[in-house]
Amino acid sequence: MHTLVRILIPMFLLACLQVQGQEEYQKKIKQLKEQRELVVKQEKEALKKAITDIEARLEAGKITEEEAKQLKEAEAERRALNIKNRQAIIDNEIALLERNEGEVIAMKDSVSKKTKTIVIEYPDDDDDCEFFGIGCDYWDWEWDGHSKYDRRTFSDLVIAFGFSNADVEGLSLEGSPYKLAGSRFFEIGWTWRTRVLQNSNWLRFHYGFSFQFNGIKPEGNQYFVTENGQTTLEEFEFPLDKSKFRMDNLVVPVHFEVGPSRRRVSEHRVRYSLKNQFRFGFGGYGGLNIGARQKLKYRADGDKKKDKLKGGYNTSDLIYGLSTYMGIDGFLLYFKYDLNPIFQDAEVEQNFIAFGVRLDI
Repeated sequence: MHTLVRILIPMFLLACLQVQGQEEYQKKIKQLKEQRELVVKQEKEALKKAITDIEARLEAGKITEEEAKQLKEAEAERRALNIKNRQAIIDNEIALLERNEGEVIAMKDSVSKKTKTIVIEYPDDDDDCEFFGIGCDYWDWEWDGHSKYDRRTFSDLVIAFGFSNADVEGLSLEGSPYKLAGSRFFEIGWTWRTRVLQNSNWLRFHYGFSFQFNGIKPEGNQYFVTENGQTTLEEFEFPLDKSKFRMDNLVVPVHFEVGPSRRRVSEHRVRYSLKNQFRFGFGGYGGLNIGARQKLKYRADGDKKKDKLKGGYNTSDLIYGLSTYMGIDGFLLYFKYDLNPIFQDAEVEQNFIAFGVRLDI
C-alpha cells in the first residue's frame, strides 16, 4: 500500500504541473494574438499622425504638393512594412510555442542560468501609481520574465484618520457626552482593487483588511464604569487631566468603487489610470473587536497618576458597519458608521461614528 502511494503521488504532481504548463502557454499564445491585432492599430495611428504633420508643413509652405505626395507615399510604405515585419515576428513566436507546446529553450545569461528573470517595471505618467506627484514604484512581473499585458488587480496601502464620536440614542451629535474635536480615529490596512468588467474600468471591487482604532473622550470629569452588565459614565473622584476610551478592531472592508479612468494601450500592456480622476466608493466592513482600554490621567495627593485599564467594558465582540469615501486620485473624504453597539445590552445604545480623510497610497 505504501509503495503504491509513493508511486501515485509523484504521478499526480507531474500531471498537475503538465496541466499548469498547458494553461500558461495557451495564455501566452492568446496574449500574442492580441498583440498582433494591436500592431495594425498602432501603425495606422502613427501613419495618420505623420500625414497630419505633412499636411501642416504643406499648408505652411515649407514643402510643395509633389513633395507632400512623395512623403505620404513613403510613410505609407514604411508603415505597411512595419506591420508586415512586426506581425511576422509575432507569428513566428506563436508557431514556435505551438510546435513545442510551450516548452521553448530560452536564452540565458551568465547571471541567471537556472532561474527565470523577474522584470520590475516603474510607472510612467499614465500609470495609476502616483500620489501627490510622487511615484510609488510597483512590481509588475510574471515568472516568465514579462510584465502582465493586462493587470486587473492592484493593491494599495490605506491610511485613514479624523474625528470620531458616538451616536447616542435619544441625543443629537451636539448633545453628545463626548468631545467633538478631542475624539479621534485612525485606520491602517491593505486593500486590493480589481476591475469588475473585462474592457471597462468604471466599476471596481475593493477588498482587504484594516486595523481600526476608535477613540472617544468624555466631557467633564467622567470615565467609564461597568456594573451589573451596564457600562456608563460616572464622575471620577479626582480632577481628570485626561479621560480617553479606545476600542480596537480588525475588520475586512468591502467596497464597490465607481469613477472614470484613462485607458492606455501599448504593444506590451493595457493599463487604466486613476490619476487625477474622481472616485466614489460605497460598502461596509465586518470583523472582530480585538481590545478595549481606558486611559486616565489625574493628580492624587499631589502626585501625577496614570491608569491604563484594559478589558471588562462589555464591548461588542462582532464589528460591522457601513462606510463610504469620495475624492480625487488617492486623496479621499471618508465616513464610517458602526451598526453594532459599542456596549452590549446597554440600556442606551451607542454606535461609533467617524469622519475624516482617507489616503490610498
